[in-house]
Amino acid sequence: MNRQKQKSTLKMRIILLVAFVLVSNFGFAQNLNINPTPQQFVSKGTIKMPTDFYIQQKNIDTATHHLLSTFFTSNNTNTKGFSIIIGDVNSKISRKLKRKVPAKAESYFIKSTDKNITVIGRDARGTYYGVRTLLALLQHKEIPLGEITDYPDVAARGTVEGFYGTPWSFKHRIRQIDFYGENKLNTYIYGPKDDAYHSSPNWRKPYPENEAAQLKKLIDRAALNHVDFVWAIHPGKDIKWNDEDRKNLLNKFQLMYDLGVRAFAVFFDDISGKGTNPKQQASLLNFLHTNFIKKKKDVKPLIMCPTEYNKGWSKPEGGYLKTLGKELDPSIRIMWTGNTVVADVDKETMNWINTEINRKAFIWWNFPVSDYVRNHMLLGPTYGNGKDIANDVSGFVSNPMEHAEASKIAIYGVADYSWNMTNYQPEKKWLEALKVVMPESYNALEIFAKHNSDLGPNGHRYRRKESVSFAPEARAFLEDLEANREIKNFNVVQKEFQAIVEASYILANSTDNTVLLDEIGAWVAQFQLLGQSGLSMLNMHTALKSENTKDFERSYHALKAIKTEMYKIDREENQNPYQPGIKTATLVLAPFIDKSFVHLTNAYNKEFGKNLEVDANYNPHLLFTNVAQLRNQPVTLRDRTLAINPPLEVINIAPKDYFGFELSEEIRVTKLILKAESTTAYKNLIVETSTNGTNWSAIKTSEKGESLEASINKKVKYIRVINATSKVLAFKINQFWVLLK
Repeated sequence: MNRQKQKSTLKMRIILLVAFVLVSNFGFAQNLNINPTPQQFVSKGTIKMPTDFYIQQKNIDTATHHLLSTFFTSNNTNTKGFSIIIGDVNSKISRKLKRKVPAKAESYFIKSTDKNITVIGRDARGTYYGVRTLLALLQHKEIPLGEITDYPDVAARGTVEGFYGTPWSFKHRIRQIDFYGENKLNTYIYGPKDDAYHSSPNWRKPYPENEAAQLKKLIDRAALNHVDFVWAIHPGKDIKWNDEDRKNLLNKFQLMYDLGVRAFAVFFDDISGKGTNPKQQASLLNFLHTNFIKKKKDVKPLIMCPTEYNKGWSKPEGGYLKTLGKELDPSIRIMWTGNTVVADVDKETMNWINTEINRKAFIWWNFPVSDYVRNHMLLGPTYGNGKDIANDVSGFVSNPMEHAEASKIAIYGVADYSWNMTNYQPEKKWLEALKVVMPESYNALEIFAKHNSDLGPNGHRYRRKESVSFAPEARAFLEDLEANREIKNFNVVQKEFQAIVEASYILANSTDNTVLLDEIGAWVAQFQLLGQSGLSMLNMHTALKSENTKDFERSYHALKAIKTEMYKIDREENQNPYQPGIKTATLVLAPFIDKSFVHLTNAYNKEFGKNLEVDANYNPHLLFTNVAQLRNQPVTLRDRTLAINPPLEVINIAPKDYFGFELSEEIRVTKLILKAESTTAYKNLIVETSTNGTNWSAIKTSEKGESLEASINKKVKYIRVINATSKVLAFKINQFWVLLK
């Protein structure tokens, strides 16, 4: 009995010791800033970095050879240098070491001693990733000794260029693909919504010669980074379910194959009409699988994006998802955005969808995409998804912003999360990402990014944390201010505003990453003005406290002038037709300054009998609708134009359903404009106005080009567009606004 206790105690000590070693070495690996974080790193000390190396690549892989040549040149290599042996499990390398390579695709093992380093991959890609880690280790003054055992948690990891708006430029795509290789991301899905040869009207046609040549360069660059260039087609808007269009798809696939594409996707998202039929979709995809994918031998399994790509849109009674799950070939991967269009994904989400489609879903994560909040810049940490879903997904890709360089901050986190999910640390990886994209000015970028991460109110109700450390300071300041108490954290708030102004100057004049600054420049200028307005607000407080009316009014007028400058930037920069303008720090900083300004101005007016103006900078009008898809859509008021933020998805308008505006009071409305993607719905829509929401008057409408217009010119409180038919109307709303007099 005592022996058993001794053995049990000894066994427990060994377990605890191993656990301690693994935890300690995990922290050591993290400190080396290897991204993504290796699964296991057993450290055994360090040696001084050699000056010369002897490289022996035992496997044949062009990408690995090219990667090695970026570090090892004739200046630091010779046969007498420190030995580095590189290969895969089929190479002539120590069998003992090869047995330590995990039996998983893309895995690798590194053994580092004071005599040599051996890098062994399970396959060519695993070897390439091992060399990526090796080069990261060689960036330090000392080489860590020990063993690294590593592999990805998720098979397909990367991005989908699937946002609405300006597609990435060729230069940005090249930079993105290189970034994926550097961070062990293996998937880039090319599906720009505004590429006419990816979607309607020209998906059946070959790319023009110049565009095809650029695609060929991107495909070759992807191969050099071991990234699967997945070319996606979006035929559902006008596809005909016949043999002719099947042949058209085969022909287009062959043209892309000839350019070098070895991975394909078919998108049926954001469409309406006959293209949404699940049986026809499954039949077509199975046809492509049988007649193209299987025959080519060197092509990856198909990926498809369904029409019902989130739980909120799925209609169980229609059986759409179950039809795909039952009829699609098991190898075809089905994309999924979560419980809604924009959502984080957890275990419960995966259990539901995987049961529906009878396979592991391929996650299309709509972050940091900003095509529905284009006046915001999303630069915060990558977080929110479950750390226990690695075995439930067949892939995980991020849909980025149209700002490619700025998106790297989030994508860096996606790389680590999808590789080593359990050990993922969002804040740490966010700080690392800032240093990667801006190595010299990252401290200034951190100040800017931490205040520019939330999306503001939006139709998807998806929000992010912003100004996390400053938020409690802002609350405490306001509480003291409104209670007429001594402000205890005045200096803290002042330092933050001063840091914002200084960081903005640093960023605006930095040469650290000019590509990034081209994207964020207008937001940085707005951020600088916001910081200056905060300092003026603090000066107002100091002047009021000392009863210095001259100083108070000077700072008051300065703040008003700053607001004028901000208004100008908002009306001149980023003038897209959806969410135009430049918004910065809207969750905490901007409202904090506005509330403080209003309180201080009112207090000053009361105490000194003045009548300084306080701006009512808000929109008092409301959305008026019974359409569930539109219920949370924001409305904006700019220069007397009241508009709905156009949703990017197809909206289903049932009989008697309506959408419009409820005004704050009876106001004269002069004009209404509706622009839909499909104008065939116009003849079934009626425009109505009311003063009480009960009695309605129809307004004559006319079609002008792509618009439905109504001249109103009367005072109303309610105005709406209503489906006057007995059938569901499905269309995209590109623009909807009324002009107030």
